[in-house]
Amino acid sequence: MIHYNLRCERGHAFESWFQSSAAYEQQEKRKLVNCPVCGSAKVERGIMAPQIVSKKGRDIVEPSPAAAIPAAAAPASAPLLMAQERELRAKLKELRDHILSSSDNVGERFPNEARKMHYGDIEHRPIYGEASPDEARALVEEGVEVSTLPLLPDDRN
Repeated sequence: MIHYNLRCERGHAFESWFQSSAAYEQQEKRKLVNCPVCGSAKVERGIMAPQIVSKKGRDIVEPSPAAAIPAAAAPASAPLLMAQERELRAKLKELRDHILSSSDNVGERFPNEARKMHYGDIEHRPIYGEASPDEARALVEEGVEVSTLPLLPDDRN
């Protein structure tokens, strides 16, 4: 997991976790990284300070917040944004947990199962599973109602 300090074109600062730098770059290229304040997809990485582990491997030296975001660039509302982000993440986790606990996991069969329900071949029931971006796009084009489950930084830990 990698943690990035991000900033949108309008100057809103926020942070997010990614599986790797390549995963961030892929998501940024596909315009999936958006500012939580204004929704802008024009986002760039900010200056970051790495987390350092001492030689003993026990003591973690945390960078100071000033090292992560230059003082001139840090907005006055940063603590409020972080609180709002935590609240949003908690709500997204609650929603996702509810969906997972009240639905059937059909795995890779998701596109076929969703189509069968849409066309009345099988009984409607809440399901979730896996679909490639092309499969999901095809489902939407057919009029099948689908949505992605929110992926949160803690999911990868």
